[in-house]
Amino acid sequence: MTSPRGHAYRWMKLQAMACLLFGRDARAEVLFGQMLARWPGDGYALASRAHVRAAAGRPAEAIADLQALVLAQPTRSAGDWFNLAFLLERAERLEEAEVAFRRAVALDDKLDRAWYGLGLVLIRRGQPDEAVAALKRNTELQPMSPYGWYQLARVHVDRQNADEARRIIRHLKGFEPKVAAQLERETGLAA
Repeated sequence: MTSPRGHAYRWMKLQAMACLLFGRDARAEVLFGQMLARWPGDGYALASRAHVRAAAGRPAEAIADLQALVLAQPTRSAGDWFNLAFLLERAERLEEAEVAFRRAVALDDKLDRAWYGLGLVLIRRGQPDEAVAALKRNTELQPMSPYGWYQLARVHVDRQNADEARRIIRHLKGFEPKVAAQLERETGLAA
């Protein structure tokens, strides 16, 4: 099946991919820009250029590309919303990050890293009840990852719910004893 954009599009995309493969990110970024000049709003070019810009330490430009992407194609991918949310959170734009994380999980309820990111943003925004719900969902999806459990225990400690924090510490001892020990040291709680 032939792409509606044809051979020129496929050739530019192939060139950009080769540039990325061989570490020629600046040239790949130029090619993505040329693709966007010919095919405005192209999801692949916007997402790829955002990645290159973020890796080059230019988060504001990456955020702009990702915002253009989710505006042009809001249901293309939960990953697009996650990437935008991640960069917004790092830029301390927490309200916008929360919105983007929520869009990501609305598109893909099983995107565990988006639930985790949402939980972190909600903690930072002073919304512990909502943070607990997001982190619980993260731990349901990634039960053997200590990160969600760790943050969940911290929220319970902050909410003066020592019993629940102890339960999590006991749980972590079963598969991540170092993280459990760290929580015991930090909180003063023993499982």
